[in-house]
Amino acid sequence: MKKSLILIVLVFLVCTVAFCQQDPLYAQYINNPFVINPAYAGFTKDLNVNMSYRHQWTGLEGSPKTVNLNGHVSLFDNRMATGVMFVSDKIGNSTTTEFMATYAYRIKIDNNKVLSFGLQAGAINYKIDNSKVNPYDPGDPLFDGAASKLNPTLGAGIILSSHTFYVGFSVPRMLKANVHEADMSVAVYSQHYYVMGSYLFFVADRVRFKPSALVKLTEHSPASVDVNASFILFENYQAGFVTRNFNTYGIMLQAMVRNSFRVGYVFEVPTGNSVGSNFTTHEITIGFRTAILTFHESNSVMSF
Repeated sequence: MKKSLILIVLVFLVCTVAFCQQDPLYAQYINNPFVINPAYAGFTKDLNVNMSYRHQWTGLEGSPKTVNLNGHVSLFDNRMATGVMFVSDKIGNSTTTEFMATYAYRIKIDNNKVLSFGLQAGAINYKIDNSKVNPYDPGDPLFDGAASKLNPTLGAGIILSSHTFYVGFSVPRMLKANVHEADMSVAVYSQHYYVMGSYLFFVADRVRFKPSALVKLTEHSPASVDVNASFILFENYQAGFVTRNFNTYGIMLQAMVRNSFRVGYVFEVPTGNSVGSNFTTHEITIGFRTAILTFHESNSVMSF
């Protein structure tokens, strides 16, 4: 039986009258910036494979669900790197599916600083399936059938880093996209700009403190600001807090097993300023890291 999805209708109407501007949302990007910046490819100087699943606002019908599978590897003594990424992002009756290949190049400024450049390219499919909607007026042509659009996608990023700090700027998806629905052209995507920074404080011999911030800018929308802070213990265990626009708060936990396997979890609770505290968010990440070509121990602020 078809269900009335209020969230779906609202999202679709916003897309119709304005811009539906949404990149996939992540909370654990701080430990794998590759999901928002292609310049991070090969950053830890070995092979990295990661998979993450995020269910936002659990219990709310039509709530966002995101799957990200990515991998990248360092080449030519870490002067270059390549990678791939697959993304499936669902919200209500809309699904975005994306595949990208990535190339990164690094310039060593001095013994401490490295400048990294990254490019990514691929294809992205935007799909709206109105069979999942039970509209008030079944004869409304706006909710008739389905719409699908396959577009090329391009992205770019830059990172300046050292052993203790990281500053990055990226535009993961540079091309706008439109979907034609009921004789109307609906703008389903506009560029997102990311500015990210982090610093590593050495508190004690086996204790580090890593605060970070991410600013996301989008046309016709207010800026989104993430603030994170975590403690790293024995170089293998991490615990901290996350907040988005100071109306969503959460905890972040992560562990490295034998320096190869990484397991991370984020639990978020929104406040009344968003959807209300009844709809929590869960994000799980599993990663694997190993040396396959040449190995150099990474001591970057972002290497955990």
